[in-house]
Amino acid sequence: MSTATRYPTGATQTAQKIGIVGAGQLGRMLALAGYPLGLKFVFLDKSADAPGGQVGAIIPGEFSDAQKLGELAAAVDVLTYDVENVPVEALGDIPRHKLFLPPVAALATGQDRLAEKNLFRELRIPTPKFRTVGSMPELEQAIQEIGYPAVLKTRRLGYDGRGQRLISSPAELGSAFNALGGVPLILEEFIAFEREVSVIGVRNRSGETAFYPIAENLHSDGILRHTIAPCVDKQLQKPAESYARRVMHHFDYAGVLTIEFFVRQGRLIANETAPRVHNSGHWTIEGAVTSQFENHLRGILDLPLGDTSALGYAAMVNFIGELPPPATVLAIAGAHYHDYGKQPRPGRKLGHATLVCKTRKQLLAQLRKLPGAVRT
Repeated sequence: MSTATRYPTGATQTAQKIGIVGAGQLGRMLALAGYPLGLKFVFLDKSADAPGGQVGAIIPGEFSDAQKLGELAAAVDVLTYDVENVPVEALGDIPRHKLFLPPVAALATGQDRLAEKNLFRELRIPTPKFRTVGSMPELEQAIQEIGYPAVLKTRRLGYDGRGQRLISSPAELGSAFNALGGVPLILEEFIAFEREVSVIGVRNRSGETAFYPIAENLHSDGILRHTIAPCVDKQLQKPAESYARRVMHHFDYAGVLTIEFFVRQGRLIANETAPRVHNSGHWTIEGAVTSQFENHLRGILDLPLGDTSALGYAAMVNFIGELPPPATVLAIAGAHYHDYGKQPRPGRKLGHATLVCKTRKQLLAQLRKLPGAVRT
């Protein structure tokens, strides 16, 4: 059964000011995509020098501060977010009086790995076996049911490889639990995958949907390093769209939705969902007719969705920890350079490059020249 969203009375598709909870690079790119549409943006973020501050005003405050969230809501026509760690309880009754999209129910589900897995199971979307863990005895019981190897994860606030431990033998149970214990956990079956892919879909408030070609993702140390689109496994597109459509219908969704999958023996196995624009969709800025960022705005404003077709073949490479000189990237034919304006530190995403080529062969040849690309 779908979780219907009742949009506030009087909401129009001519809204001019968008509030974004979070002023990171995703929020910044949303604003950059929205200015040609005549939109204006206000952010809420605890950091005054966050990337969104380059393109809009920042209301300083924590995402958990109900008063600051109310201040943001009062200043704009529509609210959205660029992160999942917005405490739902802090929103109070804001979503009943102000458009808040994607819907709160989708946000809440995206914050909790157990809720995600239960949603996949309810919607008949293949996902790894899983068990909840709250104590060492529960972990010992869960590993008996799941088997080795398995992955122990925090249910909340894990991203870019944080909050998880691979368990390959009984000797590692105690250290894994001690490293993550004290918060609700989930134990998941380890999937020996052939590749990782993601599908990005978008839906507007009227129910119009569109999907980008699925992208192949390569991670290292839990962080996305590069993405190639369209994925070589074209037969995965139809089932990926079907699964994403089920999730969007369930939530009466509006905006961009991402689902990340493992691919094993030609089958998709859902890993997690993100109710927002996504790192694996950055290639769409130059590599698709309409970027994920513009389509997210079209979706939440109930505008007609843009064409999601790829313009040939595209790749995205994250710059992590340090930025290469722009000239090094721009000397590569088909390359585009994105600097988020963040202070360097190890493990931090500071920017990315995209490549757009006519053929996949050309793309792979150019990709090998890009700093930060993982050699495969």
